[in-house]
Amino acid sequence: MTLRRDANLPLVAAGAAMLLVLPFVTTFNDLLTAWAMQVSIVGPLASVAEMEARMATGLLELVGVHAAAGGGGHLLVQDFHGREQQLFITWNCVGWQSLVLLGLSFLTGLRGTHPWPARFQVLAIGLLGTLLVNVLRITLVCLLAALAGRVPAILFHDYGGTLLILVWLFGFWAMAQRWLLPDAPSEMDE
Repeated sequence: MTLRRDANLPLVAAGAAMLLVLPFVTTFNDLLTAWAMQVSIVGPLASVAEMEARMATGLLELVGVHAAAGGGGHLLVQDFHGREQQLFITWNCVGWQSLVLLGLSFLTGLRGTHPWPARFQVLAIGLLGTLLVNVLRITLVCLLAALAGRVPAILFHDYGGTLLILVWLFGFWAMAQRWLLPDAPSEMDE
């Protein structure tokens, strides 16, 4: 197998494992979130939640959904009938799982003799893209809450968000391998 195909193997394995244990992970994440809020260890991730809530509010306003972000990751979303729903972004919703998966993919995708400028570009685009996908994921959850109600929003949050991140990572590495990372010289070329 070539070096280029090896970058996708951890994503496939991690994606399959995530889908297999997804119901258990979401239940555990809910318990962990409740515990973390009780003992107040949310720390710096609370500021990330607030920042992502403000970004999601801006995107919601662009598509015509009235929304407001409050302190601590609170969002108020108004549906087209004027009803308001309050949503809360916790430290567990900011996308730290996707950053772990991105980091694992960096370990294999950046192996080899790629030049440092190309590596830096891949790191920067990967991190910024993952942040944007997480904001889009939060925005879609809020949009679903406004249009279809709380249950579809929760289902998308718990399951669709994971699939969205996996699609992003596959697309990101396809782009990075095609346009950013030059081909590593093979033994046959020498």
